[in-house]
Amino acid sequence: HFARPDDELAIAQQNGTLYRNFQGYSTRAGCDVYAFGLSAISQFENIYAQNVKDFREYYRRIDAGELATKVGYRMTFDDHVRKETIMQLMCNLEIDKRRVEGMFEIDFDSYFADDLPKLQPFIGDGLVTVEKDSIKVIGSGILIIRNLAMCFDAYLEKMMKEKPVFSRTV
Repeated sequence: HFARPDDELAIAQQNGTLYRNFQGYSTRAGCDVYAFGLSAISQFENIYAQNVKDFREYYRRIDAGELATKVGYRMTFDDHVRKETIMQLMCNLEIDKRRVEGMFEIDFDSYFADDLPKLQPFIGDGLVTVEKDSIKVIGSGILIIRNLAMCFDAYLEKMMKEKPVFSRTV
């Protein structure tokens, strides 16, 4: 994703107010996303809901005056912690450990003890630094930001075992 220096997205990143949702980067954090259409994903404060993927089933439900929702998911505490952590990384190119600790009353390094070692290859390649109070993307690390975020994704390993398909990162 690219933005001119005077674009609202670039300014939001500089100000630390950039946000990311299913549509991509945004300047509006916390907005509900009402999605319409096949396989569309809606996002509310604690809930995600996805519409059916089948064309006929979608329109059958709509024509019957029903919701086309196939599946819903209520976020857990862990989901919120990881969402904030990944959001900071992807939007600010930095994780403020103390901010995450304050928001969720956790010890960051203990909470992510199983995830932090996954950053080692990136540290060795000079793409990220891990410090006492922060994790910072450096140099060319911005080009693999999604790979870095995957280190904190609790669902990725499970998903890969069940069905190893996801969007390409490079």
